[in-house]
Amino acid sequence: MLTASQLAQFNEDGYVIVKQLFDEEEAELLKTAARQDPSIAGKAMEREDGEGGKSKITLWNDEDDGLLSMYSRCERMATSADQILGDEAYHWHSKMMQKEPFVGGAWIWHQDYGYWYNDTCLFPQLVSCFIAIDPSTKENGCLQVLKGSHHLGRIEHIRVGQQTGADPERCKEAEKHCPLEYVTMEPGDALWFHSNLLHRSDQNTSPNPRWALICCYNAKRNSPYGKSSHPRYTPMKRVPDTAIKETGLKWLGATTDFLK
Repeated sequence: MLTASQLAQFNEDGYVIVKQLFDEEEAELLKTAARQDPSIAGKAMEREDGEGGKSKITLWNDEDDGLLSMYSRCERMATSADQILGDEAYHWHSKMMQKEPFVGGAWIWHQDYGYWYNDTCLFPQLVSCFIAIDPSTKENGCLQVLKGSHHLGRIEHIRVGQQTGADPERCKEAEKHCPLEYVTMEPGDALWFHSNLLHRSDQNTSPNPRWALICCYNAKRNSPYGKSSHPRYTPMKRVPDTAIKETGLKWLGATTDFLK
């Protein structure tokens, strides 16, 4: 659950960082599941950045009883999404971002609503939560944001190479008015950000991976009115925060001292 000051910061800046939203054990479980779940590697899509880099992304709409879904469904995430959206939040989709050492590609400036507008969501009443699996640094291509850029509203998005990004001319102007912030994070840290916040990332030029789980939520009253690649409103099957460790330990077939 977010504090009043965290909500105020989100509304002003378009994002807020919550340090250690997931504790060390939960972060380690997430890392293990991400690396070992065969569906992550098996369903990964590659995206070239036009500069020799290539990133992988695995996306899913449906929640299940698996460990990864416990993160998007847990009470601390669901309640925070409710607070930000001012409405009942439901799971829009989740994705595993996989930026590998030395080859992980860049992502150009974009807004998530730049894509989701075409999913017939009438309002930009959607929010994403970026959960760091590995340390996220400048060297391995951490997320960059333009502080307060969500106040610009939706910017037209165009095709640039194999990516779709916000109008480059508008982005250049936005950089003159909105401070550029490098969002460095430790495993278990979370970044909540507005669907109209401009964000990007550089290539991973380091020997360290930069993986992250991004959970996205839509407001109940913002359910798509037409054709959409993501689900219409469906009540989220929320679970207590303890479900992460309980499910994780069953999945690993281990005991509470598995980290030792």
